[in-house]
Amino acid sequence: MISVQGLTKSYGSTDAVRDLSFSVGRGEIVGFLGPNGAGKSTTMKILCGYLPADSGEVEVAGFDVFSQSLQARSRIGYLPENVPLYPEMRVGEYLGYRAALKGVRGRRVPEKVQDAMDLCGLGAVRRQIIGTLSKGYRQRVGLADAMVNEPDILILDEPTIGLDPNQIREVRELIKGLAVRHTVLLSSHILSEVEMTCSRLLIINKGRIVATGTPSELRERSGLPLSGAVRLEALVADAQFALREILALNIGSAALLGNNGEWSLFEILPDGGDPRPELFDLAVRLGWKLRELSARESSLEEIFRSLVQSPASAVSAKEER
Repeated sequence: MISVQGLTKSYGSTDAVRDLSFSVGRGEIVGFLGPNGAGKSTTMKILCGYLPADSGEVEVAGFDVFSQSLQARSRIGYLPENVPLYPEMRVGEYLGYRAALKGVRGRRVPEKVQDAMDLCGLGAVRRQIIGTLSKGYRQRVGLADAMVNEPDILILDEPTIGLDPNQIREVRELIKGLAVRHTVLLSSHILSEVEMTCSRLLIINKGRIVATGTPSELRERSGLPLSGAVRLEALVADAQFALREILALNIGSAALLGNNGEWSLFEILPDGGDPRPELFDLAVRLGWKLRELSARESSLEEIFRSLVQSPASAVSAKEER
């Protein structure tokens, strides 16, 4: 649904985007991540036809964004970071006005407005003046505006910015449900939300894609070591003996966190690598019954930081689709 090849855009002597290439397939929800100034907003504006490019090719829903701009834009719903709304209009009135501007005709306008309001949970505020709405509801109105003409593609720039935790969760669930009808490309700095919402991630830094893949694929390919403690809970006869056996493996420091007379919980801080295979072999050799053997993997935030701060550690972008 989106195909970008060799996209370049400069502002004077500064390259905002350099030879950028990526694609987004039908029905995907793709997170577009990068530090401030990485080129995310520039790329999104080019996709939407708001900015020209210096070079490269961009297709949206099969239309060339540069030579078939009107056809391409009619297939896109765009939610910018700061949602431009008319605060003096009522919600239903505003969405009807926007639907007409986007080419929805005649009797279809009320139908499309109702569909967008139903999807975004706006039925209860249909007649309310936009300026009196909460930040969360204004964000929903902006999303309904992006969807009112049923575009093939939704491009959402920071859709949860400024929302409280409950509003973020509501918008996240709404976006996840949109993949049934739409392809979604969204940008956000809330990495935990991106990980819970998106099926695939694109990470951009200094105008180039440095990594692409699912969160689990990026974690696996990043090469980062385990970033936290390993926890082992086992049924052992002698907790202190078990602790000495764990320390004898020379895999790092270890401590006994608790013992209720039967089950003992240990925490191991590894020196490097994943010590769980050795811990499992130890449990088998000594006949322990395991109830937990887990480790905290590197978070998406840690992977993101390693990619945008250390080019040498970047996951190869050659694996992108």
